[in-house]
Amino acid sequence: MITVENLTKDYGKTRAVDNLSFSLRPGAITGFLGPNGSGKSTTMRCIVGLDTPTNGRALIRGVEYNKLRSPLTTVGALLDGKAFHPRRTARQHLQIVASTHGFPAPRVDEVIHLTGLASVAKKKVGDFSLGMSQRLGIATALLGDPQVLIFDEPVNGLDPDGVRWVRQIMRDLAREGRTVLVSSHLMSEMAQTADDLIIIGRGRLIDHGPISKFTESDRGIRVRVQGPDMEGIRGALREAGWNVVDIRPSQGFPTGAFEVPGAEREIIGHLLFERGLELHEITEIHSSLEDVFMELTAGSVEFSSGGSHRGGPPPMQYPQNPQMPYQQMQNPQMPSVPHPPTNARPTTSNEF
Repeated sequence: MITVENLTKDYGKTRAVDNLSFSLRPGAITGFLGPNGSGKSTTMRCIVGLDTPTNGRALIRGVEYNKLRSPLTTVGALLDGKAFHPRRTARQHLQIVASTHGFPAPRVDEVIHLTGLASVAKKKVGDFSLGMSQRLGIATALLGDPQVLIFDEPVNGLDPDGVRWVRQIMRDLAREGRTVLVSSHLMSEMAQTADDLIIIGRGRLIDHGPISKFTESDRGIRVRVQGPDMEGIRGALREAGWNVVDIRPSQGFPTGAFEVPGAEREIIGHLLFERGLELHEITEIHSSLEDVFMELTAGSVEFSSGGSHRGGPPPMQYPQNPQMPYQQMQNPQMPSVPHPPTNARPTTSNEF
């Protein structure tokens, strides 16, 4: 559904994306991960036509964004949670987008209720918290009922209930067969949400694959063992040639516990069974997604203490499309998705 082919984007002498290629499968949530400045946002901007690639291309259902006949019914995007006219209400914003794209008026109410905006629909967007702005951005992305969704940090500013809601709505969209691409710095959230992962650094692809490739990898695998005879367990493990790492006594492990790096649960369990040693816990532990991510991107970190950023995209700008009515508005930051159809009616800030 989304295919990126040898995508390269330069800003002057700075290369933000470097010969990047990947494809996404429908019916799955793909997590898009990378350190700050790795090129995630630039890649997303190129996918939805906000930036023009220096080389390569990004395709949605085999077509570049600016060639789609009906962009908002094909792809919905949340790239900037504050890209709204601050003096308009949430309902006015959605009504304007719906009217300029020919969407039925009832769809506005549908997405308002779907995203939990009913109680604040008449409030001015400029008074919204970051979390409520994120909800409005998601509502805008869903307005055209698209088959492709692109979310850049969608849980930013949301409380735990909001984070769970975003997770659930993405799962529901994927179950309907839609393609969902989401970037986030919250590794624990990605571990719970994503089906696939794409990890980039310095604009280049580092690794990709199903989430299990990263959360069930052999990186840092170890077995935690706990039982009533800890000294007997220690002696048996060392006698068999295993390295034993102590875990200090705690509330969860009042007698302490051991971890055996590089071991598998079945091997350790069988060994201690043969020695007649009672076990209260034997758990195989893999490195967390955060651990694996940090290891993979160790050489691609763009920010460090006292360091500087190598560059990145300029402030949000919209494609130079002479047929785009949004450019006639007083505030060009209002739209969240470009390219309305050619028959769209221009709107002005005093229509509501």
